[in-house]
Formats: sequence, structure tokens, C-alpha cells
Amino acid sequence: MTNLYDDNPRPWIIGFSGGKDSTMLLQLVWKALLKIDPVSRKREIWVVCNDTLVENPHIVNFINRTLDTIRVAAMEQSLPVFVQKTTLRLEDTFWVNLLGRGYPAPNNVFRWCTERLKIDPTTRFIKSKIAEDGEVIILLGTRSAESGNRARSIKRHEVKGQRLRKHILPNAYVFAAIKDIETNELWQYLMQVPPPWGGTHRELLTLYRNANDCPLVIDETSPSCGNSRFGCWVCTVVKRDKSMEGLIDNGEDWMEPLVALRDYFVETRDAPEQYREKRRRDGTEKEGVWGPYKPWVRAEFLKRLLEAQREVQAEQGETMQLISHQELVAIQVTWYRDSIFNYKVADIYNSVYNVQLDMQKHEEKFRQEEELLREVCADQPQDFDLIQQSLKVLKTKTLMVKKRGLQNEIENLLDRHIRTEKDAVLSHAT
Repeated sequence: MTNLYDDNPRPWIIGFSGGKDSTMLLQLVWKALLKIDPVSRKREIWVVCNDTLVENPHIVNFINRTLDTIRVAAMEQSLPVFVQKTTLRLEDTFWVNLLGRGYPAPNNVFRWCTERLKIDPTTRFIKSKIAEDGEVIILLGTRSAESGNRARSIKRHEVKGQRLRKHILPNAYVFAAIKDIETNELWQYLMQVPPPWGGTHRELLTLYRNANDCPLVIDETSPSCGNSRFGCWVCTVVKRDKSMEGLIDNGEDWMEPLVALRDYFVETRDAPEQYREKRRRDGTEKEGVWGPYKPWVRAEFLKRLLEAQREVQAEQGETMQLISHQELVAIQVTWYRDSIFNYKVADIYNSVYNVQLDMQKHEEKFRQEEELLREVCADQPQDFDLIQQSLKVLKTKTLMVKKRGLQNEIENLLDRHIRTEKDAVLSHAT
């Protein structure tokens, strides 16, 4: 690591999830930095953590505390280590797609969530660093011992005799620094070496123990473990969320409503004839292919989600949110666009929380804006689409309190619009 750091001017980007693998990777990078002369520590190292907004709430709190500790320690130790939390665009969040657009709960065939919730936000940040610095090196905590598929993937992409391999993004390279570390070796290291940013790994070890992922196998007669993972509590790709079940078994009873809701998503997903439309969102129909969830199902989902949130807040406090108010507004806007007038987000929220939340002004304002814009652009409908998309980007950045990359996204929209216009002119001329 010290050699690689000295050899190139490219910034490093570390994908940090707060789990055992990324923790070991960051710890090794940190210790390597401390061995380098302070005068030579010129390469930026970005610790990038993506918030899907549907991660296990218990794990989110732990990760946020860890990131705060890392941020402070880096400044105190004069290290060029910077923490960056990436966030989703509002229209890409899990709830806006599941409850708003009626996307089915993900499965192995239609796993729409991974790209929107995890890949896209981090990719946008990496692209922004490439634009600024020309090239980047991405450090990943992937290990061959994680699974057979992971081992084959690492083997397929590595370049023999080279530390780095090319990433799918141009001008980006990957360094899998701990790919050959065995799981037992990883836990031995974390148990013996405290984090250089301060504290201990005791809470991390406890989380894995409570999630039925034993931190260390003493001998070959010990039960198999080390395969559990912390992820989105809404994940319906896996048959069972063993990590969340393990936390509940170890005293985290407040998570039970989350498991019940996740199981309901699986139940409804696997009975499409009862819960989903025959017509897809683009208006087409195809034998054996089902469309979005029916309006009443989306409304029922929202009701159950808010009921689960109310139960969790009763145990953990009102700051524990499963869905944000911004997402509620976006869901109502989507329902309006889909002409689902029989159900109102505010009515469902009020019935669950016994309050008088008024969202009518949001819906009416949106309707007036869209009708006026459509009227102005009557002769140029393509301009209506461009302006709508630009407004969507701006509103998303504002609602998510995240302005980074706004200019780039608007410029990309304009570029695509110009190319479409040129193609249309050429086609007409032909």
C-alpha cells in the first residue's frame, strides 16, 4: 500500500460499509499512511459510504458514529482522509419506487434495487472525482473467501503480476488489497489490533455475534459461520434475513415489525395475479408478464409501513424514521401522475398517526405547474420533457439537501436533449 501510494498521484476511493471487510481494509490503509512521511501524504483518500435509506436502523447508527470518529481522527492525525456519504436521488429511493410507482418487491430475476440504491450514487461520486483528477483508484474489501462466486469473479478480473485492474468506468482502477485474506485471519486481526482512529472493535464484534455470525472459528469442529451480512432490512432477494432475526433473538425486539413487513412484501410479490396489474407502466400487456402493484396494494403497503414506523418510534424514539416526509410527498406526486385519485398519502398518514397532515397544497401546486408548462410548450413537447426532467433533478437535490453534482446532471440532460434534436433533424432531412 505504501508503494502504491507513492507511485501515483491518483486519489484513492475506499468503499466503506462499516462491516468487517471494509473495516479491515480502511484500518490497513490508515496504518500504511502513518508509515509515510507527512510531507509525502499528498494523495487524497476518500472513505465513501452509501446510505440506501433502508439499511438496518441499528447498523446505520453504528456506521454514523464510526464515520464521525474517522472524520475527527483524520483531522487530529493530519491525514488526507475524507469521509463522503453518498445519497440517492429522490426518485430512486426504495419507497418511491415500491409504493409510488408500484415496482414489485425485488427478486433474483428483477433486482431493480441494487443499481438505484447502491451502484448509481457511488458511481456518480466516482465520476465526479475522475472529472476533477483525471483518474482514481478504487479500493475494495472483496475477498475470495466470501463465496465461490466472489472467488471466481476476483480471479476472472485480476491481471497476473499487477496490483491494479481496470474498472468498468474509464480512467478508474481497482485494488483488491485483502482478496487473499481468510475469514478467520480477518477476525483475528480485528480482535488483536484496535482501530487507529480510536476506540475498539468490540461493538462491531457484538453486532456480528448477535446476528448469528460468529467472529472466530476456533477449530474445524465449530459450526459454520461468517456468511451472514448486514444489508437493507426490506431485502426480499434473500429467503430470510438471518442477521435481523439474530439481532431480534438477542434482545432487539423492536425490529419485529420490520421482519413482519418484509415478509408481507414477499407474500404479495409471489401472488401477482392477486396484487399486480396486467398492464405494465408503459401501457403494454404481455402474456405471463405482470405490471405494477394495484393502487389498493400500494396504499396498503404505505399503511403497514407507517404502522411499523409508529411501533418502532414508540420503542426507539421519534427520530427513528423508516420513510422520510420528502418520500411521502414524492409518492403522492407519483400517484397523481398515475391518476390514482382514490388514495391520498395524507389520509393514510393521518389515519395511522391520528394527526391532520395536509399535503393537498403540494399536489395542487404540482398540478398547476405541470398544466401551465404543458400549455406553454404545446408546440414543442420535447421542451416540456426537458424542463420536467431538469426540475425533477433540481427538486431532488433540494429535498435530499444534496447539491453536489447538480450542474453536471443538468448539463448531461442538455447534452442528451441536443443529441435527440439533431437526430430528429437528420431523420427528417433524410
